[in-house]
Amino acid sequence: MSDGETQDSELIYELEANPPTAEKFFAALQHVLASFVGVITPTLIIGGALGLGEQIPYLISMALMVSGVGTIIQAKKPMNIGAGMICVQGTSFAFLSSVLAAGFLAKAQGGGPDEILAMIMGVCFLGAFIEIGLSQFLPQLRKLITPIVTGTVITIIGISLIKVGLTDLGGGQWLLDNKPQFWGSLTNIALGFIVMISIIILNRSNNQWIRLSSIVIGLVIGFVVAAVLGKISFSSLFAVQQVISIPIPFKYGFDFDIIAFIPIALIYIITTIESSGDITANCMISKQEIKGEGYLTRIKNGVLGDGVNSAIAAAFNTFPNTTFSQNNGVIQLTGIASRHVGVWIGIILVIMGLFPHVGSILRALPASVLGGATIVMFGTVAVAGIKILSTVNMNRRNMLILAVSFGMGLGVLLVPQFAGALANNIGGTFGKLMGSIFSSAITTGGITVLIMTALMGEKVED
Repeated sequence: MSDGETQDSELIYELEANPPTAEKFFAALQHVLASFVGVITPTLIIGGALGLGEQIPYLISMALMVSGVGTIIQAKKPMNIGAGMICVQGTSFAFLSSVLAAGFLAKAQGGGPDEILAMIMGVCFLGAFIEIGLSQFLPQLRKLITPIVTGTVITIIGISLIKVGLTDLGGGQWLLDNKPQFWGSLTNIALGFIVMISIIILNRSNNQWIRLSSIVIGLVIGFVVAAVLGKISFSSLFAVQQVISIPIPFKYGFDFDIIAFIPIALIYIITTIESSGDITANCMISKQEIKGEGYLTRIKNGVLGDGVNSAIAAAFNTFPNTTFSQNNGVIQLTGIASRHVGVWIGIILVIMGLFPHVGSILRALPASVLGGATIVMFGTVAVAGIKILSTVNMNRRNMLILAVSFGMGLGVLLVPQFAGALANNIGGTFGKLMGSIFSSAITTGGITVLIMTALMGEKVED
């Protein structure tokens, strides 16, 4: 967003204003509609890929609860933890590939669902302290947090996740692995396209409520069509016995493996950069300073909040959190930047998380219905990265950084055998570590762009 656009956008309620209760509630509801699917989608994808069927409703409940608590922390900034703004917290898509790698590692060692989740929560909990530590040095790291770094990382995140979306559209990873003859059936593809087309049409509406809730409505349409076609197993909707989900710290245990930890740790470094950009955009829309000590303090506290919220997430059995960028658009649409709305968003998310039947309904969604929505969502992430890169001066230095970073990041995505060959040829623990790093397009591309930005200095060449 340009400065001109920021100046033209009128705020009805500024950051410290306290709107009437009804206005806070309806503004919060719009934020929830815009972010709800993003909060629960990574859990659905991870649970489906790792075979965590029975655990998924509880994991979704915890995702919603922790997102709610994290959003309240960002808004209330207790002990200077949090940006003191509407920074909706949700499960981060950036961690998907690394979390899945950790889960498959535990599975390969003979672990069941509890052991898989213990491994994931252990490495994610310890990794959160990397972001917590980095938050205290953000002013010193600002030379590395540049548009070329953030744009490259966000673009690669979006592109690498599109594969996940298309796999789901065809019927899901489980079907592809176990019954490939049924994967990509016309029924599955048609369901996915019905959802995708619905979202596109709804996004063209002049009504902002319809636009904000387009993904939720698209999924509902897909759910109804899938039910008519007999693709919904209604038995799973009533399988959940509990009326209320009770948060239990480390319910599945706590485990650690350095091979699983390193890729997760690298994503925490990358998400520090991503969150800094999201909070900066929020500052612009909310008419706050984007220079000086006050701005740096807000960014530092906001990223600290992200790290603390991710540690809370792992402790309470869900996946790392980050600040959602889509909610910046909601602030602009509603004209309400009041941080008091953030508390209401958090309350709504926590209440939704209390009821495990919400998770059981979402678990019943066919993978193809989810895939129709996630292709749009992940494509939007990639476009957001491209938009950032469009602000970069394409001189020889920057073009070389982009060429090598995209070449390495997308190269390992297109040729997954590269990571295995590297691990085998190096051998030992270090070989496994390198194989784990190079198995992820996000970590490979992110490390490359960071190293090249640091080594090539700031000299501008025409």
